[in-house]
Amino acid sequence: MKRPYRVGILGAGLAAVALLAAGCGTGGVASAGGTPDTSNGQKLFSASCGTCHTLQAAGTTGTIGPNLDNAFAASVAEGYAQSSIENLVLDQIRIGSGTVVTYTTNKKFTAQPTMPANIVKGQDAIDVAAYVASVAGQGGFTSSASFASFGTDGAKIFKGAGCAGCHTLAAAGSTGTVGPNLDQLGSALTVAVVSHQVEVGGGLMPAFQGKLSAAQIQAVAQYVSSSVGKK
Repeated sequence: MKRPYRVGILGAGLAAVALLAAGCGTGGVASAGGTPDTSNGQKLFSASCGTCHTLQAAGTTGTIGPNLDNAFAASVAEGYAQSSIENLVLDQIRIGSGTVVTYTTNKKFTAQPTMPANIVKGQDAIDVAAYVASVAGQGGFTSSASFASFGTDGAKIFKGAGCAGCHTLAAAGSTGTVGPNLDQLGSALTVAVVSHQVEVGGGLMPAFQGKLSAAQIQAVAQYVSSSVGKK
C-alpha cells in the first residue's frame, strides 16, 4: 500500500500568523485596484474557492485546502488589521500555495500544486480577498467536514471533496474550469480511469489516496463515469 508523505508544508494558521507578524502582505497591494466589492467577492469565493475551503460565513465546508476561519482566528483575536489579512489573502491568490511533494513506498516523488495561482484575477481577486478578510475567523475556530462524513455517496463526494470546484460536470451542476471538462471527455472516463486519476492525481489535481477510502474512490469514480454527458 502506498503511503503519501507531505514534505515542506507550513500549517496555514502558523504561516498566516508568521507572515502577518513579519509585516508581509501589508504593502497596500489590495488597495491598488478599485474599491473592493465584498458581495462580488462572496459570490466568487463560493464558486471558485468554497469547494476546497471551509469558511463559516460563506457556508462552505471544503476539506482540500486550509480551513480559513482557523487560519485567521488567532490573528483576528490578536487585533491584526483587516487590511493586513486582505493583502495576505490576495498574495496567496496570486501565487497559489506552492507544491506538495508526496513520497510513496515505491520510492517515487511527485510534486503537485495544491492551489493554482490566479484562480481569480484582477479586481475579482481583490474582491475575494476583501471578502475573506472581512469574515474569516470572526467567529473563532470552526470545524471542517471530514471525508468520512461523505460516506459512499458518489455525488456527495464529488461536491464535498472539491471536484466540483475544478471540473465541469453538468449532472452535478458544476462549472469548474481549473481541471478538464469531464463532459467533454465522455466515454473515455471509465470507472477504472477515473478511480486511478482520483488515487494518484496529476497536474493541478491532488492525490486522494489516503484521504478517501477505497470504497469512496470507487463510488465517486462510478458516479463520474455514469454521469458524463448527462444533465
